[in-house]
Amino acid sequence: MLDFFRNHKRLMMLMLILVIVPGLGFVGIQGFRGFFDESANVASVNGHKIARAEFDNAVRRQLDQARQILGARFDSKMFDTPERRRELLDNLIQQRALADEAQREHLSASDDAVRRALLADPVITSLRKPDGTIDVERYKEMLAMQGMTPEQYDERVRYGLSMDQIPDSIQATAFTPKSLAEHLAKVVEQQRSVQALVLRASDYASKVQVSDAQLAAFYDAHQSEFSKPPTATIQYVVFSPTTLGLSANPTETDAKKYYDDNIARFATPREVRVSQILIPSPSGAKPADDAAAKKAAEDVLAQVKAHPGQFAQIAQKESKDSGSAAKGGDLGWSTGNVITGDKAFDAAALALKKKGDVSDVVRSAFGYHVIMLTDEKPTVTKPFADVKDQIEKELKAQLAAKAFSDGSEAFTSLVYEQAKSLQPAADKFKLSVQTATISNKPTPTLPPDSPLNNPKFLAAVFTDDSVKARNNTQAIDVGNNMLISAHVTAYQAATTPPLASIKDAVRSRYIAEQSAELARKDGAAKLAELQKSKSTAGFAAETKFSRTDSQGAPPAVLTAIFKVDPSKLPAYVGVDLGAAGYGIYRVNAVLPGAPVDPARLAAAQQQIAQISAQAEMQAYVDALLARSKIKFYGSLDSKQSGGTE
Repeated sequence: MLDFFRNHKRLMMLMLILVIVPGLGFVGIQGFRGFFDESANVASVNGHKIARAEFDNAVRRQLDQARQILGARFDSKMFDTPERRRELLDNLIQQRALADEAQREHLSASDDAVRRALLADPVITSLRKPDGTIDVERYKEMLAMQGMTPEQYDERVRYGLSMDQIPDSIQATAFTPKSLAEHLAKVVEQQRSVQALVLRASDYASKVQVSDAQLAAFYDAHQSEFSKPPTATIQYVVFSPTTLGLSANPTETDAKKYYDDNIARFATPREVRVSQILIPSPSGAKPADDAAAKKAAEDVLAQVKAHPGQFAQIAQKESKDSGSAAKGGDLGWSTGNVITGDKAFDAAALALKKKGDVSDVVRSAFGYHVIMLTDEKPTVTKPFADVKDQIEKELKAQLAAKAFSDGSEAFTSLVYEQAKSLQPAADKFKLSVQTATISNKPTPTLPPDSPLNNPKFLAAVFTDDSVKARNNTQAIDVGNNMLISAHVTAYQAATTPPLASIKDAVRSRYIAEQSAELARKDGAAKLAELQKSKSTAGFAAETKFSRTDSQGAPPAVLTAIFKVDPSKLPAYVGVDLGAAGYGIYRVNAVLPGAPVDPARLAAAQQQIAQISAQAEMQAYVDALLARSKIKFYGSLDSKQSGGTE
């Protein structure tokens, strides 16, 4: 066979051309190259790829969550780091490995489990209509905005439930002995009696002598700290449902049609108040016992029909439901389709039409019931005039969301193609062109969620293409369904003020640094002296510290105090307090903490069990990863991955 190939090279080349060229025509040169190109992926687990787009979306979600939690304290530099990116990729790899394991073990979730998970979701619960059912159309619209169908979302939930079975089963077995919890609780509550002697940096300021030469040298060494960042005056447009909503104006006809199509949303549901008499007969009761219970219920029904005005008295005498019998069988007011949760009972109760109606004997999972409708509040529908403004507001939001979804790609293309001005994009989408002056760092006076403070946006503004060529930035996705593009109209490069103009500020910085250094030197010498003399001179009154009560001391102080060997007291420790100076702490005694009450002890035991469960789960994941085939592709850098925020 090999000889045939070798002796018929021209024929084999022709055959290869006949095979490969049509393939190139079918998928394209770029597609053929992409077959071997892994730049679109960041990793693979057992052959299953983790796409770069999936990774970027995960980074973006993490940043958005941190922004929502921290508010004004949010700083993207704390979260968008190489270390955190690698941690996030490790998490995605773990999830993919767990998914493979769940599939290998044939784990799945039943339709009923998926249904319960969906109904427990607060977002879906908010879509309930007055009659208690889920507004399916709104549910579909909500998913459509995320690019999913209900079937796809069901499968996503099923997938998550399947994966959760492994960690849930491992963590459910975690156990912590009470003795361990008691020991750790005692350690946490333990107190240490301490005296402090603080050498404050401010007390040394008068001892710092500074010459012009020293000031100049300090200025030269710290010029970057005194420099003014570059600034740019920009025009910008924001493309979001909010800005698009300014031009979305649904008509009254639209609102009326929506009202008519969704009339149930604007109806106050019927409320009923029922009373019951229960003759118990569990589902597993013997036939003879069940027949006796049914006969007793029928006798009670006969009494009620003979004396309907005495239902409460009969219930107090005959009903075996401890919760309602004493109240004459009253179950209180109920709204919607659920009264007790038992389908047979609820259906019979809701079928009663007017006050005083009595049901036949009803079989439930608990036994036999006789039910009376004692009061009702009929359904009331709000008139269109009362809800018109609300409907128009909702329609306006829906139109804006659809306009954002439909127009995002066109907006992105337009600001790129018409690179010398934002006006074409503003005119097409009826957006306002705004102006601002910004630096390449977030502006503290702006709201923390301002798109002008977005690091990715700032990086785009201060590129050569924006500053020198004066082209529009690309449409930057800053999260929360918002795109922004800017055009630089003026630019001021970074400058460092001359020493003469900021001499006082430089002198203050120099004196502060030198004062702290003098305090550290004196503190170290003083500490060495005290460790020999064991003196208490100059120390403040005793203070009791515990691991849960630092008395306002910095964490470094608390750590140093509790590192002291209790068998070698009194002991002295020194702590560098930075710009504040230097602290010396005399640890005099170790004191037992207050007894831990049973509730706190139980909580501590549970917390330790959770930590143990996490450790066991991590050990399982480590073993799982060790036997998985994992490959990495390319860099996780935000520039190469298309940006993260």
